[in-house]
Amino acid sequence: MLPTRTTQLAPSLDDFARMAREAFDALPEPFRSLAGEVVIRIDDFADEETLALMEMEDPFELTGLYHGVDIGQRDGLGPAPEASRIFLYRRPILDEWCERGDVGLSEIIAHVLIHEIGHHFGLDDDRIDEIEGADE
Repeated sequence: MLPTRTTQLAPSLDDFARMAREAFDALPEPFRSLAGEVVIRIDDFADEETLALMEMEDPFELTGLYHGVDIGQRDGLGPAPEASRIFLYRRPILDEWCERGDVGLSEIIAHVLIHEIGHHFGLDDDRIDEIEGADE
């Protein structure tokens, strides 16, 4: 019997890191080079402090987060004091994958990663949604 979403083991943090790296490596130039110094981190959930700052009570609401100074603001401020980070949250992404059923896990991970890279480039959620809507 072939494994299904309901019978297979959930992909590990390492599996997610591999899929995120593959998604990052598949970005076209110049996007990959511009995002090159971003550190990608995989956690099961956002921590309590992050959820409080985002005014979220349910940790399943947050699939990813950009933390850093976007590249548009760096020019005037000099180099960033620390590397920008993108957090991908495994459990909320797995929930979305199970709920949607029509999209592969790698595609969801890539979507969340690209969304957060958009923040690294200085785009807000409305602009990212607008760009994503134009692709459909």
